[in-house]
Amino acid sequence: MQVQEIMNRAIRSVKPDTKVMEVASIMCLYRIPGIPVLEDDGKLVGVIAEKDVLHRLFPTLEHLMEEGMGNVDLDKQMTKYKDVLALPVSDLMTRNPITVPPNIHVLRAASVMVRNRFRRIPVVLNGQLLGMLSLGDVHKAIFHLNVAGKKLGSD
Repeated sequence: MQVQEIMNRAIRSVKPDTKVMEVASIMCLYRIPGIPVLEDDGKLVGVIAEKDVLHRLFPTLEHLMEEGMGNVDLDKQMTKYKDVLALPVSDLMTRNPITVPPNIHVLRAASVMVRNRFRRIPVVLNGQLLGMLSLGDVHKAIFHLNVAGKKLGSD
């Protein structure tokens, strides 16, 4: 079974100049932990994830050195969120993300995700985003194949 048979083709994406406010709204409203970042021509240039947004709230090494580990006001750190929302996605996104091709076996793609501690991975061909694959997609397909005795999408 190949990735192209089970990947999700209905995906939300954003552009590098999209404000993080829009991304955070999509993430919170639709419970999407990561969103592909595409150029105007559809080329995948990055992924913006919740961890990328929240990482900006963590104290910097310099701040920790000045304040000491136990003296950092984490509630104050959380107020920086408004500043993060004003940034463009390009400031926070992971560039050149790990991807899989559509014609790879689903278990090989799952091993890439597990090895890299991803739950979702972009499916790309010639730089163009075709879909997203999640560990849940893989599990569901294998479940249907073994328990229901048929591939997803077949009658």
